[in-house]
Amino acid sequence: MSSITFQLHQILNQQRRFKYPFEEQEHLIPSNGIYCIFEKGERYGDNDRIVRVGSHTGNNKLLTRLKEHFIKTNKDRSIFRKNIGRALLHKANDPYLSIWEKDFTPKAVRTEHHHLLDPVYQENIEQKVSSYIQENLSFAVVPILEREDRLYWEAKLIATLAQSSETSPSANWLGHDSPKEKIRNSGLWQEHHLNDTPMDQKDFLQFLEILS
Repeated sequence: MSSITFQLHQILNQQRRFKYPFEEQEHLIPSNGIYCIFEKGERYGDNDRIVRVGSHTGNNKLLTRLKEHFIKTNKDRSIFRKNIGRALLHKANDPYLSIWEKDFTPKAVRTEHHHLLDPVYQENIEQKVSSYIQENLSFAVVPILEREDRLYWEAKLIATLAQSSETSPSANWLGHDSPKEKIRNSGLWQEHHLNDTPMDQKDFLQFLEILS
């Protein structure tokens, strides 16, 4: 019998796939749900390997969240963008990584560290992040209406993928250059829920009902 991880990849690879630009397909993206991201060159058997699972907290905000990842050049609104930028800067041994790490959303941080920020260089990095995401990533969506349910299944999926011994990133995966050990070790572009309780067979059957 195939593992839950393998079956999840098979099923999620069969879902409608979106990639940038997805403006003309926005009407096909559910208002609420979980997104599963795939990355060019990352494979698991005959399937594309899932490299990130995410959701959203606000009601009817899934599309907004996806645009924060794929389009809007503001890493302080997207930890995913921040992690891609971290890897790109770390790979290049760029000292600006220490500035990229700071969250300039709070006024106190902007006041204290504004002299460190190079707006032109920052925007250049944001554009590199956008180019990487738009050229290499695609996603599928699992429609889930309620916030609590989204967060529950997001954590279950992440834990299941992170703790599987069957999947591994390719030798060229950008995540190998991340300064974050959890990303390097898990093969996923995230650090939370990696050690949560993974899906058991009962969970998996319930998840299948959501997709049916």
